[in-house]
Amino acid sequence: MKFIFPKNYNYNMKLLGFISYTTALIDAIMGIIIFGIVNLFFHNMSLKIYFFIGIYLPILLFSIFGINKESFIDVVRYIFKFIKNRKIYLYDKTKSLKANNWFFW
Repeated sequence: MKFIFPKNYNYNMKLLGFISYTTALIDAIMGIIIFGIVNLFFHNMSLKIYFFIGIYLPILLFSIFGINKESFIDVVRYIFKFIKNRKIYLYDKTKSLKANNWFFW
């Protein structure tokens, strides 16, 4: 069966149909890091399982479902850009209206 996609359609390959490969790769790397940290601090197997699931599950859920239908990677990128450039732009509508209405008085 062949499908015709419009040229402006952004087609991305996904793992299991709902998670992108880059997100899955980052999740795997984060899982390995969390697994290593949990193994370093805990010796009891049940504590390892509880802490790994407790820390990794929220990260995994955010990466799968996203935040406001944005991918997890994009949200992290936006956060880092905001932290890097903390310029706050305040748009005051009343001041701009007063500045633009000089012609009418």
